[in-house]
Amino acid sequence: MNLYRMLRQRAQAGRPVTVGLIGAGKFGTMFLAQARQTPGLHVLGVADTNPKSAHGALSEGGFTPDRLADGFDAARRDGTTAVVEDADRLIAADGLDVVVEATGNPAAGIRHARACVAHGRHLVNVNVEADALCGPLLAREFSQAGLVYSLAYGDQPAIICELVDWARACGLPVIAAGKGTKYLETFHLSTPDTVWDLYGIARETAERAGMNAQMFNSFIDGTKSGIEMAAVANACDLGVPPDGLAFPPCSVDDLAHVLRPPEVGGRLHHAGQVEVVSSLERDGRPIDRDLRWGVYVTFAAPSNYTRACFREYGLVTDVSGTYSALYRPYHLIGLELGISVASAALRGEPTGAPETFRGDVVAVAKRDLKAGERLDGEGGYCVWGRLMPAEDSLASGALPIGLAHGLTLTQDVPQGTAVPRAAVQLDLTDCAVAARAEMERAFAPQQVAR
Repeated sequence: MNLYRMLRQRAQAGRPVTVGLIGAGKFGTMFLAQARQTPGLHVLGVADTNPKSAHGALSEGGFTPDRLADGFDAARRDGTTAVVEDADRLIAADGLDVVVEATGNPAAGIRHARACVAHGRHLVNVNVEADALCGPLLAREFSQAGLVYSLAYGDQPAIICELVDWARACGLPVIAAGKGTKYLETFHLSTPDTVWDLYGIARETAERAGMNAQMFNSFIDGTKSGIEMAAVANACDLGVPPDGLAFPPCSVDDLAHVLRPPEVGGRLHHAGQVEVVSSLERDGRPIDRDLRWGVYVTFAAPSNYTRACFREYGLVTDVSGTYSALYRPYHLIGLELGISVASAALRGEPTGAPETFRGDVVAVAKRDLKAGERLDGEGGYCVWGRLMPAEDSLASGALPIGLAHGLTLTQDVPQGTAVPRAAVQLDLTDCAVAARAEMERAFAPQQVAR
């Protein structure tokens, strides 16, 4: 509750927290819009391989031409912002405190994260794709260097981590944690050609807002849900259902009823797991008071006295009065990202960070794939990402979704089956492939039994 006070103190002392943004997409633009309004924050620079995109994002975020600098020296001196194409130049800039990585590219995210360690920068990792691929390894490298590696507040995983932390710090056992989304089973087959109809937005509106069809398709086809729940499972040490996310239909009023253990009639596989709820019934009917844009945690009363307090203070519970839920109906994406930046720089604390390797996300064929076809990664035409327990993923030899881009199949893969690693030729010298192998060696031995 002290971040604003601490930011004002830094502003008054003339020592704002300096932050560099890598990736000037929608998330980054939303952050820029609020960073300009936040005392004690100074956006030192923005790096994007397309400088036109970076200048467009700054303009959308309210940065007028007089607030842009020719280089980092001028930016530091005048409190202005520089634009560069080379992210490594930004990371190495003198006086930089925190880097926000918002490219969405796993390989780029890993390279940038390790550059941050080399230059002593805290990292707020919007790139949850990189986190799902080898986040536990990256977080450990930052910790060993005395730096903060953080999930991005405003994105759902970090806000879920906050709810889980709240429950546990209150002494309330966490039964389930997760988010809402719009889901039907057929959505797993969605492609960038069908995404806007399923998402519920006009193509022209999406294009005018600069929304990337393949990226947004990963939200519809279930991939992003899997990636985000892997991040939560690994950050909060929560279990993963063996058959993947079930996406049960559920309103906010039914969270405590649906997301409780199976032995008392709930839809969970077991207590203490991640799960995503759908805003649609299985026949496509919309659910009243859905949680499509929100997050939740369900928890249990550990005693009869606590159960009585639930009742006395009006908590919505299941019929037994034992299980209840706390939820947040919205998340504000990049508009809230400054919370992570301030927390890392001023408190030395992440807003969620992976500590274990509980969940993994594997590439599953959307259609019958033939040898010789080239995979196009998350949200594309070929595969979607299914959440699995990490030990099951490793035992099956499945290809992580974060590596499923630009690889050519060497064998057929039937629709609905996980792509085997043996069906592609991995470049062992690639930084993402090498980091993933290192992460598995370091963390997989912990996964002995469920």
